[in-house]
Amino acid sequence: MSASVIMIVLCAALLHATWNFLVKRSADTYQGMSSVVLGHIPFGLISLIFVPAVSSSALWYILSGAVLHTGYQLFLLNSYRFGDLSQVYPMARGGAPFIVALVSVLFLGVSYDRFEIAALVVIGVGIVSLAFTGGRSGGKNSYVSSILAIFTCCFIAAYSLADGLGAREAGTSLGYYSWVTIINGVIFGAVISRLRPGVVGEVFTRCLPITLLGGGASFLAYALVVWAFTQAPIALVTSLRETSIIFALFIGVFVLKERMNYLKGIAVLLTLTGIGFLRLGAYL
Repeated sequence: MSASVIMIVLCAALLHATWNFLVKRSADTYQGMSSVVLGHIPFGLISLIFVPAVSSSALWYILSGAVLHTGYQLFLLNSYRFGDLSQVYPMARGGAPFIVALVSVLFLGVSYDRFEIAALVVIGVGIVSLAFTGGRSGGKNSYVSSILAIFTCCFIAAYSLADGLGAREAGTSLGYYSWVTIINGVIFGAVISRLRPGVVGEVFTRCLPITLLGGGASFLAYALVVWAFTQAPIALVTSLRETSIIFALFIGVFVLKERMNYLKGIAVLLTLTGIGFLRLGAYL
């Protein structure tokens, strides 16, 4: 993977951690998530003015991608209701690249060199290890947390594959993602209107600043990732993108003044080592 692609995906990971931080800090998670998702729509519409037309052969990917993103967002929204999300979310984010890699090898004819495999494993272990940096809840909560992690992991893997293949088929990564995010926003808005009447109206009135800030950061973050999908193997981009968890950790330590312990330090070190493997493979 080239240095430029690595840097762009790392920037996307930082933006991803930032919008997740904004949602988590929101007093109303329904409102926070709705602001981010619906905030994509104006940026998607503006982008369509400047990009070439999307190939009609990418239509199926666009529709499936929009549905998968909606499922992920609704699932993530409900995941925030559980106190042990700090354990669930790293497991889900860390597991998704392995699913993408497995599907890519078995069904898409993709192969990886030893450094790319090492990067996938080391970054994945580093991210998943963050699930063990806090306390554990027992009983029913622990069981539900495991289910949340599994479903979130599958949604992330599925939309990553759909978007990677769709962006390549579309001939324009930004055009592809603009259509996905607009349709996703419409579907999400319709569902949220049923779950929480009035939230959609608030998003574009009194919550407009967070809608534009969070929506803009999220749109740019994933637009960069979708572009990277057209430049490098999907599994490697997905793995590198999940370093957003590490950026979220730093936000917690430096902004929220959370404690850094040795397990978190090891997770950071492993993740940085995995990134190093990606570059090392380019020279050997």
